[in-house]
Amino acid sequence: AGIAISLLFHMTRTEVCPPSCNCKSLGEMKGLHVDCSSRKLTEVPALPINTKKLYLHNNSLTSVPPGALDSLRSLEEVKIFDNPWNCDCHILYLKLWLEDISATTLENIRCATPDAVRMKPLRQLTGNELGICKRLLPIKCLEFFWRDFILIAGAIITLILLAWALKFSKKLVCQINLSQYDSWGQLLGRHTSKNH
Repeated sequence: AGIAISLLFHMTRTEVCPPSCNCKSLGEMKGLHVDCSSRKLTEVPALPINTKKLYLHNNSLTSVPPGALDSLRSLEEVKIFDNPWNCDCHILYLKLWLEDISATTLENIRCATPDAVRMKPLRQLTGNELGICKRLLPIKCLEFFWRDFILIAGAIITLILLAWALKFSKKLVCQINLSQYDSWGQLLGRHTSKNH
């Protein structure tokens, strides 16, 4: 019963078409063609995970939240041009996602804002051109540096303490062995002197 319910949930989740879009089946087990173009959308709707073709062009999209498109694993075609993209640091997710999914689509995306990159292809933008990225990256790198430095220093101190403890324990074992040897020697000495 549990498997049947999870299968039903999975099927309904994959088949749900966003109300602002038009969905057509591409045949049994082949996925969906989801057309959300020219709908004046300001954000990407929740999309069926079996989307094969996705049309989001000619809308009012300015950015895509990180992770919003990660579930679309069977995607083969995406059209996302003719949107007023805001090419600040938040556009990095879309840029990297398109580089993996569809490099040709990335060619057609142009920035609308900020003015410094207006009409420039998103593909050509570097991290330094994406506004606040140049302010964020050094801070993040510095945080990683200090975190790594503390971890490495902690590991070195732990190793030094372990080596010292090992050396001390060996010395202690040697001293115990010597004291036992001495006491055995004294015992044997007394024993031999009594016999004589």
